[in-house]
Amino acid sequence: MPTLDYLRSEIERMRVQVGRQRKEILTLQRAGIPTASAEALLQRMRDKIDALCAQRDALKKDLPKKSKVLGGRSW
Repeated sequence: MPTLDYLRSEIERMRVQVGRQRKEILTLQRAGIPTASAEALLQRMRDKIDALCAQRDALKKDLPKKSKVLGGRSW
């Protein structure tokens, strides 16, 4: 099972890739080149990010809660 840190880094890496892909699609559209396959790839990438986010959230839910107050008492 992937760790929380791994999932976070993978989500960030894929978000960067999605941004690059989106820029490339805009460039292709300006040039009048069909972008249906690129847009389908972009959607699959977004779906993968959503799945990774769901895994991350499930792992976060299982972690013990930490106090949000620094140096505060733990009752």
